[in-house]
Order: sequence, then C-alpha cells, then structure tokens
Amino acid sequence: MRSTASRSVQTLVVSLFVLIIAALITTPGVSATARSPRKAQPGDNPAESGCPNRAVPPAPVDTSEEPPPGEERPSPLPVPASPVGGPRMGECGPVFPTGAAEPPAITAASWIIADLDTGEVLAAKDPHARERPASLIKVLLAIVTIRELRPDMVVVGTQEDADQEGTRVGIGPGGEYTVRQLLYALVMHSGNDAAHALARALGGVQVALDKMNSVARELGALDTRAATPSGLDGPGMTTSAYDQSLIFRAAMKHREFAEAAATRQIDFPGYASKPGFKVNNDNRLLLNYPGFVGGKTGFTDDARHTYLGAAKRGEHRLAVVLLRGERAPGPLSDQGAKLLDYGFALLNAGSRPVGELVDRAPEVQPKGEVSSDESAELLPASADSSEPEVAAGRTAFGNVGLPLVALAGVAALITSAMWWRRRRARAARAAADA
Repeated sequence: MRSTASRSVQTLVVSLFVLIIAALITTPGVSATARSPRKAQPGDNPAESGCPNRAVPPAPVDTSEEPPPGEERPSPLPVPASPVGGPRMGECGPVFPTGAAEPPAITAASWIIADLDTGEVLAAKDPHARERPASLIKVLLAIVTIRELRPDMVVVGTQEDADQEGTRVGIGPGGEYTVRQLLYALVMHSGNDAAHALARALGGVQVALDKMNSVARELGALDTRAATPSGLDGPGMTTSAYDQSLIFRAAMKHREFAEAAATRQIDFPGYASKPGFKVNNDNRLLLNYPGFVGGKTGFTDDARHTYLGAAKRGEHRLAVVLLRGERAPGPLSDQGAKLLDYGFALLNAGSRPVGELVDRAPEVQPKGEVSSDESAELLPASADSSEPEVAAGRTAFGNVGLPLVALAGVAALITSAMWWRRRRARAARAAADA
C-alpha cells in the first residue's frame, strides 16, 4: 500500500515539473525566439516592385555626396514592409480616387496632396519614392529650433556662417541675431547661413543633424535622413514626398513656423559697418494664390527643384509637396498651384482619400478597433497568416500562462513536502521495528 502511494507521489511530482517546463517554454519571451522568419512578400525587393527609387534616390550628378576621406558611405535606410500611410501609398505612378479626373501634368517625379488638418491624402504620385529634399529639409531644422531654442536667444554670426554655399540671407561675422530672426530668414529666404548658425546654436552641425533625424523618426518619416542642416547635398541625404508632408504638417502646428511661412518681409540686422536690410519671402504663391498660407522652396543639382506649399479654402487647408521637378513649362510653384486646384476639386466632389498622414511613428500608433474587413488591410506585411503571432502577455495556455506557472510551483512544493514527510515516517517505523 505504501509502495503504491509512493509511486503516485513520484508520478505527480514528475507531472507537475513537466507542466512547469511546458508553461515556461510557451511564455512570450521564449516562444518569440522560436518563430519562423517571415516569408518574402511582394515588393520586398525594390527592383521587383516597379519602383526604381524605392530604396535610394537617383544617382548623383556630381561628387557632393561623396563621404569625407576615411568615412564609409551611409547604407540606404530600410524600406518598411508596409507603406506608411496605407497600401496605396506604396504605388509608384499617379495615385488618385477611383472615378476622379486624372491629375494635371506635373514635371515632378514624386508629389502628394494632403489635408493638413485631417491628415487625409487626396492624391499622389510615387509618394514614398526616395528623393532628395534640397532646402525643404530646413522645415525639419525649424521644428528642432522651435522645440529647443528660446526665440530671444542671441546668436553671434561667424565667418563660417557667411561662407556657406548657395542661398544666403546675409549673416556676417560678429553680427548679433536672435533665434527668431534666424528662423524667419531660414523659412522665408532659405538662408543656408541661417541654417548653419542655428545648427551651431543647437550644439554643432552633427548634434543638429542627430536631433533632426530623431524628430523624423518620431513623426514616422522613415524615408528621411538629413545629411546637412541646410539641404545642400550630402552623403545619405534622402526623403520622400510623403515624409515632407508629415514634416510640414508637424511644423504648421507651431505658431512660430506658420507665422514665418506667411510673412512677406522682415527687417534683418546688419553687421560691422553694414546696415540692416529687408528680407523678402521667396515663395511666389504667397503673393498670387488665394488663401495661400505659406510654404518652402528648394534646389540643388542632385535634388533638382523641390517645393511645398499650402492654401486654405473654407474649412480645409491643403498642402502639396513636389520633388525632383523641372521649371519647364513653368516654375514649380505654378505646378504646385495646379495640384492645389486639383486637390480642392477632389474635396468639392467628395472623393475618398487614397491614404493618410500618420501622427507619429507607425510602431507607436494607437491601435483603434477595426472591422473585420479593415483588419485584413491593416495587417502589417510582416505578418504571416500561416504563423500567427503570440500576443504580448499570452501563451499557449491563453492569458493564464504565468499564473499557471506559479500555481504549478506551489503544488510541486506541497507535493514534495508530503513525499518527504512520508519518507521520514517510513524511516521512523523501520527504526522502531529494529
């Protein structure tokens, strides 16, 4: 009889330990490592997707993007498995609502029309193509400046500021400028000298670039990497029309940026014996497009002409971004006006949006409830229907994996104590019989 009881206890102990091991194996931290790698998805290979610039911009035309001696060329940014902003944002050609009129002829290789308030994308062309931003990257620098520097902080100009290539507002060594004045010069006149002065105030060029790229990732602008604070071409510089819409939308939420973009003229300080002077806004549509609220222009040899701008009609503010355009048959601002007209026409017709501008990086997007029809579209491309993911906090036992482990442990301890007590009793009886 005692032998049978002993075997039962031993069997129970073994069973409980097996249960503990099984529960531990199926907890999230362990099971995640055992998942099979994701199967290849259509479009993973940019060369096979029909989008020649899905991973990198076109080849540069000069040596401005060559890294300094001893430094390696930056690797291309990863291409997200699912296009940020919705499935249609991964298309290459013109993207517009079913049944709507075709977009106007535009020279830009990539463009987008979006609602600044709702975030709805009304139409686009190759919105996630990797292009170069030129001076549009200054919008990202403006956001960092507004976040981190006091507007009344004084920055003293240097010769290095004055020696910057390209468009300059007229900063000179020894001149004293407030951050607010430099911000307006940056946005209104695209001053590369102002960009360099602000980068210095932020801690230096590399620190400013790190901050700019951090903000881009925060916003979900995953095609964007700033290589220079001004937008001059540099190693690894990249963006997309979609990203520039995200960044511009975020900038327009700051009163300081919106006011600078809509300002036509300011007084700017001189330096040494040079008197102060007027700085004018270089955005043509500010003067001749009804309801225009501001924008930004850009050009480099590699980026070609770039442009962004926004206008308000009724309750809607629409923004356009154009990348890698040419001035024929007209300036990119005029082409932007055509896209704005087209966007407002789509709104008036009640056309459905083709995508959306996200509010933050996709991995931290709030997960709202969706219908069963929507859920299939919203699944990330990395999900494999044949290999369901184990949700956080769940195991093969459901939601009770960790409590089960604890319960099994307690049961094992009780059972072991009972077994040990029986063993001592047998030993005592054996000693008495002797």
